[in-house]
Amino acid sequence: MQYLDFEKDLENLDEKIETLKNPFESTGLTSLDNQEIQNIQNQIDAKLNEIYSSLDGWQKTKVARHDYRPKSEFYIKNIFSNFQPISGDRLFGEDQSIIAGFAKLEDRSVLVLGQEKGNDTESRLRRNFGMMRPEGYRKCIRLMKLAEKFKIPVITFIDTPGAYPGKGAEERGQAEAIARSIECCLVISQPIISVVIGEGGSGGAIALATSNKVLMLEHSIYSVISPEGCASILWKDASKSKEAAESMQITAQSLLKHQIIDEIIQEPLGGAHRNPVQASNLIKQSLINNLNYFFNKNSAEIIQERKEKFLAIGNKLPEDVSVFDTTNVLELSKNKFIKNKKIFIALFGLFIIGLLWLLY
Repeated sequence: MQYLDFEKDLENLDEKIETLKNPFESTGLTSLDNQEIQNIQNQIDAKLNEIYSSLDGWQKTKVARHDYRPKSEFYIKNIFSNFQPISGDRLFGEDQSIIAGFAKLEDRSVLVLGQEKGNDTESRLRRNFGMMRPEGYRKCIRLMKLAEKFKIPVITFIDTPGAYPGKGAEERGQAEAIARSIECCLVISQPIISVVIGEGGSGGAIALATSNKVLMLEHSIYSVISPEGCASILWKDASKSKEAAESMQITAQSLLKHQIIDEIIQEPLGGAHRNPVQASNLIKQSLINNLNYFFNKNSAEIIQERKEKFLAIGNKLPEDVSVFDTTNVLELSKNKFIKNKKIFIALFGLFIIGLLWLLY
């Protein structure tokens, strides 16, 4: 088990309970102290509840990126049956950062698209850490159009730091591929349900999450940029990632308040990585419920509902949600001006000289 920096107390308790469960290795005894094991397990549950009920944005970011957090490949194996993977975009090649294919969800055919980061060094390199290339998005477009032809709903699992920014990807039309994927998601006549299972980053995520229903696991994140990237731009200091994560409101709870997502799927106590099978069951039930919602809706209603969902974002915010902290914005602007006042004065002087030249 990998422990995060705010889980040190849990690490000590887990070590104690493992020692009690294997007394022969530590003391040579062969009997178990069941009462003490139960007492420590109760302490672990209480500590997990205390920690995970009050995580801030940066802590949730760490949970979302946890090495042992279940990935798309795990969920596909445990939620769906008869999964038939399909490869290639028929234009360039195969992108292994996206797992795609048709499957059965109970007795219903679905198209499954899952961004996959990998679980060890070898698989992470092969999967490109979940960062899709243009051929990956084009493969998804091809399959979504095929699913539409046969009236099959689409389910996407979102887990990526962002689209791959490499030179080759840009040369092959990364931005165009993302835009086409978003367009395809908006116009196909079958329902699309997206689940953010870990990290939903930037256009790499929205390309497959422009959906009728966007669901998020309780401790996942969804943002236009990573907290580190935001801190580097605003403060020129990546160490301010914690402040950035809080300001960006990237957690499922904040996004539900902003009406950007539709539902939060509760995770097992301590996060999905502590009980992946239970997490799979919770996601499966939510997917079934959401697919049932669209059962009696026709194509026009499905497209219109999706369109209205995205047009409504930002039109009306809850009263208890403030978009900007004006004090911080003004303070930041003041500091920027003081730091670069010579440049601002010089630019102002050039503006006045140019204005006078035009007038005379």
